[in-house]
Amino acid sequence: MNKRISSLFFVLFLTLSSVFTYAQQEVEAISTESLEQKIVDDNQKFNAKEMIMSHISDSNEWHILTLNEGTPEEHHVSIPLPVIIKDKNGLHMFMSSAIAHGHEHDGYTLDHGIVKSTQGLEQAKLFSVMSGKHNSDNAFYDFSITKNVAAIFISIFFMFLVFIGMARGYAKSLVPSGFGRFMEPVIIFIRDEVAIPNIGAKKYKRYMPYLLTVFFFIWFNNMFGLIPFAPFGYNLTGNIATTAVLAIITLLITIFSANKDYWKHIFMPPVPLLLYPIMVPIEIIGIFTKPFALMMRLFANITAGHIMVLAIMSLIFIFKTPLLGFASVPLGLFIGVLEILVAALQAYIFTVLSALFIGIAVAEHEHEGAH
Repeated sequence: MNKRISSLFFVLFLTLSSVFTYAQQEVEAISTESLEQKIVDDNQKFNAKEMIMSHISDSNEWHILTLNEGTPEEHHVSIPLPVIIKDKNGLHMFMSSAIAHGHEHDGYTLDHGIVKSTQGLEQAKLFSVMSGKHNSDNAFYDFSITKNVAAIFISIFFMFLVFIGMARGYAKSLVPSGFGRFMEPVIIFIRDEVAIPNIGAKKYKRYMPYLLTVFFFIWFNNMFGLIPFAPFGYNLTGNIATTAVLAIITLLITIFSANKDYWKHIFMPPVPLLLYPIMVPIEIIGIFTKPFALMMRLFANITAGHIMVLAIMSLIFIFKTPLLGFASVPLGLFIGVLEILVAALQAYIFTVLSALFIGIAVAEHEHEGAH
């Protein structure tokens, strides 16, 4: 037994020694590089920030790969998306391939995947338009089908495909078949562990369509974002505009479903009258901070997950040594597998909190006169 342990330690020692020896040789080789070679390497240095931002940001094209990068024969393989622009000259409609890679069409070009005007016009933003800063003379309105917009259509199509197939299956038999065998336990879980406990057995059915829709929308898009090839690999749920819309929908459902007890608790909280000037503003602010927390939680967690995986993989190209491959690839794989769990967890958390906020708004409280 002792001989086996000694042999194991000896093999481990030899392995570690060879690894560290190779690492030392790599460092010495790098330290003895010529000045000219360093200059060339600096000019062709890998830009991790640009790579990461290009993956997590929205774009007017679906970039797949780049061939012969850094050479005169460089060629980009992308899926073009429709560009729809409204400016002072009218409506412009064309594919993003017409303005990609430095090309110009109707006064517009593509800069890092985003439509830019070559005539000095600025893209109109919502708050800038509302404040009057931008008008039809100095701005253009972008209604393009971007990568995230296309991702919404993809996820909607997939959800229709899944649930219509399930509905047809249930029309023939109450026993689920095919993909329905996997989906039915999830639906029952949302009903029994999310909707009923938070909203109540009497009122949960009214809100089940929304809770199921938001859960599967977030979950499917989180999973599609982990698939590293087109037409997937997007960052829809890591886009703050998407999470903001989902949070606003939850807010509107909460407000329009709220009963008189909910509003009484907001404007007449059960505290001494002298505390009303403090508590009432806090309660009103709380109406909006709850969906804000929903929005930021989903946005931050999904975006952080994508950044972590890409940053770990970038280490291989930054240091340009195979040693980091032994650490970066397994670690990146571990984070990627962890992201699969996070994809379902974030969908669950968003759905639970939405059900909780709705449940608080529709809850009926017992009054003293009812006894």
